[in-house]
Amino acid sequence: MRLDGRRESTNVDDRRGSTARTVGGIGIGGAIIVGLITLLMNGGNLGQAIQTASSMAGQQQSASQPYQPTAEEEELATFAKQILAGTEDVWTEIFRQYGKTYYPPKLVLFTDAVQSGCGGASASSGPFYCSADQCVYLDLSFFSSMKEQLGADGDFAYAYVIAHEVGHHVQYLLGTLQEAHQQMSRSSEKISNQISVRLELQADFYAGVWANNDNKMFRSLEAGDIDEGMAIASKIGDDYLQKKAYGRTIPDSFNHGTSDQRSRWLKKGLSSGNIQLGDTFSPDYRSL
Repeated sequence: MRLDGRRESTNVDDRRGSTARTVGGIGIGGAIIVGLITLLMNGGNLGQAIQTASSMAGQQQSASQPYQPTAEEEELATFAKQILAGTEDVWTEIFRQYGKTYYPPKLVLFTDAVQSGCGGASASSGPFYCSADQCVYLDLSFFSSMKEQLGADGDFAYAYVIAHEVGHHVQYLLGTLQEAHQQMSRSSEKISNQISVRLELQADFYAGVWANNDNKMFRSLEAGDIDEGMAIASKIGDDYLQKKAYGRTIPDSFNHGTSDQRSRWLKKGLSSGNIQLGDTFSPDYRSL
């Protein structure tokens, strides 16, 4: 991606080195696949995901110690702030076109573990959006885990992760997230999972819409970027992750969508850039 000279968002709460420290339990290296299946880009079943991640991480204790990020991590922090700024510019304009006001989410950078408005979470849970405090939470080490555990790498792949979480915030501002969660609370586990899939696919679509419009505004996409996006989307489907972790799939437990579904909805957003084409709730579930 072309980001030289792009502004960095100041709507960032940098808690690196000052968050709760994970003690005992399984670390991100061993938990990344399970964590991805549970919450890679969550929005649909956040409470369950955070509870799972917390139990994996073990007990936590407060820690406040000097933290010295590496040069690579600082580059990733700058990158994340630039991508967040891009989402602010794009969604502000899209909302304006529809007579609405966009209120951007805050990005919280943390290390190891964090306390959010939705509860505590560890790095192994992956990036997530919390509607209770309207924040996107990100441990930058997740990008290294993406590369090491899934072979997913590249700046657009990383941008997609952030844009997806911001997509959940867009759902929150439009009321979609709240309505879906209400439906999930009244539904069976199978139907609840299907609603979660609809939320996740729409967030994928919104990530594509962002990329399309960001490119129109800033000419940010380069050759190979879209391929990076398709590559990661194909590796974060429930079917791919379950086969990788368990050697089989359990379709009724899918809560993010298959690799094919995630790739198609991301591509649809990328090719159209039109938020009105992202209705994942009206179609029959089998046709998503």
